[in-house]
Amino acid sequence: MDPDTAQGFEQRIKQREAAQKHPLQTIPATHEPLGNIPNTPLAVSTIAFLLGGVFSVGLFMFANGGFGGYWWASAQLGFFVAAWAGFHWGEFAVTAGWNLEKCSVDSYLLDNGAMYHIANGTALTEYLLTLYFKPSLKTFPYVTLLGILFVLVGQLLRSIAMIHAATNFSHAVAFRKRENHRLVTDGVYASVLPTQLLPTSVDVSYSWFRHPSYAGFFYWALGTQLVLQNPLTFVIFAVLLWRFFYYRTRTEEKALIKFFGDDYVKYRQQVGTKIPFVP
Repeated sequence: MDPDTAQGFEQRIKQREAAQKHPLQTIPATHEPLGNIPNTPLAVSTIAFLLGGVFSVGLFMFANGGFGGYWWASAQLGFFVAAWAGFHWGEFAVTAGWNLEKCSVDSYLLDNGAMYHIANGTALTEYLLTLYFKPSLKTFPYVTLLGILFVLVGQLLRSIAMIHAATNFSHAVAFRKRENHRLVTDGVYASVLPTQLLPTSVDVSYSWFRHPSYAGFFYWALGTQLVLQNPLTFVIFAVLLWRFFYYRTRTEEKALIKFFGDDYVKYRQQVGTKIPFVP
């Protein structure tokens, strides 16, 4: 990137950061919000309230083993609803707490594209139709328990990755390198290689996952379908998520190689994504 262009980019970001005088402002310094949801404190607080309500109802439904008298109000559905609400609230909360310069109402990831909502709608449709016409197909408790484990581990992995990366994390692929952007290779991003075998600019104190936030979401999403015992949607989720993360990591890593050169190439060679068939 031309030095003058890069300097101007950094200057614009610093001007936006300086304009954020009130801690309740949700104006990101690095990008413009999508604009489909009002980026205001009122909208942010309203969404938090609604997600909290959905989470509470879902958690109670799960803990209570469902609501008697309502065939559709099962513990499985309760957990799914609570996990969904908790995920979206958590995305905003972690961004607000550890990556405030990128925080906006879009950080809830509710405006995540039509395909995301179609996929969740398909999952609910499969679950409810099967539960109504063939409830015996939803009676495998160990499958649900495995799904709960996937959801909890996936959520924990994603949140830890976002917290650890802090301002180096972005919900959108970054194609411009900021002055404070560093290659995160410690914590859940760490390499198993001895320190002396890694490039000197790599911080060894990011060998577990090269893209832990992606791996976390991948297993979280598949876990929700195990909880619901949805064989069809499980396969659909697996294919769509694999395709999405395969091409996203290819695009993102081209930018990271441009930013960090051989340091990232060496890091990529030693640390896998832990997402099947995404090298």
